[in-house]
Amino acid sequence: MNFFTLLRREIRAYFLSPVAWVVLFFFLLMTGFNFYAGVAALNRGPSEVTVVEAFFNTIFFWFGFILVIPLITMRLFSEEYKMGTIESLMTAPVRDSHVVFAKYGGALFFFIVLWLPSLLYFMVFSRVTKLAAAGASGPFLGAYSMLLLIGMFYLSIGCLASALTRNQIIAAIMSFSMITLLFFMGLLTFFILNITATLREMTSYFSALEHMGEASRGIFDSRPLVFYLSLTAIFLFLTFHVFQSRRWRN
Repeated sequence: MNFFTLLRREIRAYFLSPVAWVVLFFFLLMTGFNFYAGVAALNRGPSEVTVVEAFFNTIFFWFGFILVIPLITMRLFSEEYKMGTIESLMTAPVRDSHVVFAKYGGALFFFIVLWLPSLLYFMVFSRVTKLAAAGASGPFLGAYSMLLLIGMFYLSIGCLASALTRNQIIAAIMSFSMITLLFFMGLLTFFILNITATLREMTSYFSALEHMGEASRGIFDSRPLVFYLSLTAIFLFLTFHVFQSRRWRN
C-alpha cells in the first residue's frame, strides 16, 4: 500500500509539472518529424525496409531517445534533496526500496506515456495506405519491446545519477554522459578498421543500435533481454544503496 501511494505521488508530480508537458510537446514534434522523414524516404523508390525499421533506426529517433532520459530522471532525487522534502521520505514509515522503486516506476510510466502516441502514427499509416506498417506483428512487437528494455536500462542510469547529487543539471549531464558513452561503445565497429572477430562480437553485445535493428526486423535474441534486465537491476541496486547511505548520513 505504501509503495502504490508513493508511486501515485511520483506520477502526479510529473503531470503537475509544466516541464513535463513541455518535454512531451517537443518530444512528439521530434517523433512526428522522424516518422514523416522515414515515410518520405521510402516514397522515393522501392525498398525492402519497412516503416517500422525506418522509424526506429534513424538519427532523429536515437537523438530524441537519449536526450529525453536525463530530462525525465534529473529531478527524481535531486529535487527532493534541494527542496528538503527528502527528509519527510526518510522519516516516513516506508522502506527505502519502496522510495527507489516508486521513483523509478514513475519515470518509467512517463517514459511509456511519451511513446504511446507513436502508435497512432502506424495506425494512421495503415488506415490511409491500406498497408501493414511492419508487414507482420513480429517486427512491430519486437521494436516496442526493445524500446521498453533499453528505456528501462537508461532510466535506471538516470535514477542513479539523480541520487548522487542535489543539482538537477549535474544529474542530467551525468546521466547523458553515461548513456552516450554506452551508446557509442556499441558503434566501435564503425570506427575501427581492423577489428577482430572477438571485439566485434563484444561491441555487438553492447550495441543498442544493433539490438533495435534486429528487433525491428522481427529477429528475437534472448541476450539483449538478459543484458538490459541485468544492468537495470544493478543500477537500481546501486541507487538503493546511495539513497540508504544518505539516510545514515542524515
